[in-house]
Parts: sequence; structure tokens; C-alpha cells
Amino acid sequence: MSLWQRALTAAQLNAQNAPTLASHLGIVFTEVGADYLKATMPVDVRTVQPYGLLHGGASVALAETVGSTAANLCIDATRFLCVGQEINANHVRGVRGGLVCATARPVHLGSRSHVWSIEIVNAAGQLICISRLTMAVIERR
Repeated sequence: MSLWQRALTAAQLNAQNAPTLASHLGIVFTEVGADYLKATMPVDVRTVQPYGLLHGGASVALAETVGSTAANLCIDATRFLCVGQEINANHVRGVRGGLVCATARPVHLGSRSHVWSIEIVNAAGQLICISRLTMAVIERR
């Protein structure tokens, strides 16, 4: 059974993020599973630090993009909105090129907060970053 309140396709999510940081960094949603959301991001001049490695901030931006999008798909969007409250990340492996893939899965889906775990892997499937994102669920005004 799916946890999504709104069933959007990866293409619809990409269109929704067209004028945002996600599009500037080349983040592309690739898969909406029953209990996860996936997106990729290139490791290129937009996302590396001066030594040619994937910038930790770019990994965090990818994690927050995927996790916050997933959180907002789990709520009644006519009444509520999920906003970032806290994020942390452990960078465990460097990446110099190619694509990285982030997968967001829920740890806790409450009425006032969500906690999401986001794993980012390289093209070989090796873990490069693990992040935990806490989202506040607030009423729309």
C-alpha cells in the first residue's frame, strides 16, 4: 500500500521543481515507489568543491529536496504544508563525477512532524552520504 496522499509522477515532480534550486543543481526525480522517492544529481561544475569532489552542501541540498518533496506528498496539501526543521548528513565517501542517486524513506510520519532517512549512493551503489531530515507539518494560512 502506498503512503502518498497525492499520486504524482516523476515527470510531474520535475515540472513542479523547474524554477528552483533543484533544477539549477540538475536534480531530477526518477522514481516514485510505494514507500520511497528517488532522484539523481550530476557531479559536475555546479555541484563540486574546489578539489573536484562532490560538495557536501550539494549532497544536503539533494537530500532535502528529495525528503521534503516526499513529505509533502504524504499530507493533505489543501490543509497542510511540510517545511524543513532540521537536517544532518554524514559524508562517507567522495565522488568526482557521474550521477549520484538519493532515496528518501520515512522513519516517522506524525501529524505534526515527519522524519525521513535519505541515502545517497554513487553509480556503483556505494553509500556516499546518509542524511536525516525532520519536517514540521504546519497548517496552511
